[in-house]
Amino acid sequence: MTEFVDMYLLPLFWILVGIVGILAVVLGGTAYLTLAERKVLGAIQLRKGPNVVGPFGLLQPMADGIKVMCKETILPSKANVVLFIGAPVFTFLLALSAWAVIPFDAGLVLADINVGVLYLLAISSLGVYAIIIAGWASNSKYSLLGGLRSAAQMVSYEVSIGLILVTVLLKTGSLNLSKIVQAQQGGWFAFSILFPMFILFFASALAETNRSPFDLPEGESELVGGFNTEYSAMIFAMFFLGEYANMILMSALTSILFLGGWLSPMDSLAFIPGFVWLALKVALCLFVFLWVRGTLPRYRYDQLMRIGWKFFLPVSLIWVVVVAGVELTMGTLPVGG
Repeated sequence: MTEFVDMYLLPLFWILVGIVGILAVVLGGTAYLTLAERKVLGAIQLRKGPNVVGPFGLLQPMADGIKVMCKETILPSKANVVLFIGAPVFTFLLALSAWAVIPFDAGLVLADINVGVLYLLAISSLGVYAIIIAGWASNSKYSLLGGLRSAAQMVSYEVSIGLILVTVLLKTGSLNLSKIVQAQQGGWFAFSILFPMFILFFASALAETNRSPFDLPEGESELVGGFNTEYSAMIFAMFFLGEYANMILMSALTSILFLGGWLSPMDSLAFIPGFVWLALKVALCLFVFLWVRGTLPRYRYDQLMRIGWKFFLPVSLIWVVVVAGVELTMGTLPVGG
């Protein structure tokens, strides 16, 4: 009996504890990211932002949550109800399941698999289906147009993200996220030959999460809100929260791939726990997400696609060749060794 507990029940218990802990952190961060966005945009526009509900407005996310839960869920009469409700649930579950392979510190990861990067690519690719299904199931032309535009946008920029990840693979020889962080102990990739890829990856992350200036699927002027036009109340909030959870995920991935993950910027600060450094780097990336929204205008759709296919894709493809050539010349190419 003791052997059964040690081999099966105890590991299962710690896995459940890890899942609950990750969900608590991600859901809490997602809720307060909405407040942070309103505060940052308020500061950019010389206004206060939420400051009434609770001290400094800190209870505003709870008030917003209560409000959407109390609203009536309106189902379009000709919508496919199962797919209409299932799409936002699927989006939200995908946003949470991706966190299984994110390392918060050395050894502090739920699933330390050797193909963590491929797992994340697969999860992000599935998000396209949820948006297309949401647009189609609404039985609205505006929603369908928004879903198709979003699918084209996400597919376009995932190609560039894939090539950018190839350059990281050439530097590390591994798709394991923990090993990618450990490979940056001699210097973060953002300050190496991969600096252009760091910039392209962050810009692609903006497009991948449908954030300004790439928030074309939600173009109010031509699509009246995009693929989620017909959604209301809590099922709309699940799309909303899924987008913000994906923002945190892409910021964490940017930090892990290019900013050293849990590594401290200097040895004298190594006494600070690694998960604190990761949290600070994620917060910095999220601030840039919000800063960009408050400063840059939205691209036209043709500009969006032109940037993806005629600039991001060629540059990332050329940089794969450049990085491979440099690593091969220096004798440090890890692949195939």
